[in-house]
Amino acid sequence: MFKIMKRKEVLEQLREMEVGELHEQADSLKESLFRLKFKKSLGVGESVNDIRRERKTLARVHTLITEKESQNKAQAK
Repeated sequence: MFKIMKRKEVLEQLREMEVGELHEQADSLKESLFRLKFKKSLGVGESVNDIRRERKTLARVHTLITEKESQNKAQAK
């Protein structure tokens, strides 16, 4: 999904998402990462950079989920 976008654009788009949307995005990134790893194990295409990009994007999503959940908890108090 985020293959041709720059990192800053991806981060801005992810920051605009709600927590539920971020969880959905994390699930789709996990599935995409699984598929890329599977292709790599079959020897189909050069996907090391794609795997690295997906892992980093997934880490960003998890970081944003943690930030937004902690903000929600702080606002609820």
